[in-house]
Amino acid sequence: QVQLEESGGGLVQAGGSARLSCAASGRTFSSYVMGWFRQAPGKEREFVGTISTSGGHSAYVDSVKGRFTISRDNAKNTVYLQMISLKPEDTAVYYCAATVTTFYGAIYSRSTDYGYWGQGTQVTVSS
Repeated sequence: QVQLEESGGGLVQAGGSARLSCAASGRTFSSYVMGWFRQAPGKEREFVGTISTSGGHSAYVDSVKGRFTISRDNAKNTVYLQMISLKPEDTAVYYCAATVTTFYGAIYSRSTDYGYWGQGTQVTVSS
């Protein structure tokens, strides 16, 4: 069981940057693949990126490649989403998610792969 809490959202100007954090409870954080998803008003939840248990593998949706970077600090039970060159279309509630795995290097992009979710943090990018 793991509990997730996101932080770092807020209002950002287009072209700016922000870093989201997701703190996890529990002692087995290094066993969880972590993901970031987002949901804009009136739209379905969308995969943003994922990172493997060790941090050695990651993947992103095409629309954020080169602008967003996921990292994790297993000693701090925290995963981060660094966002640069933000666009108004990045406006959404951002959620972190976790799923336990025994497969080294595994990463997952489907929301149904994840069993644990945070409450979300709002990111608003103004034009």
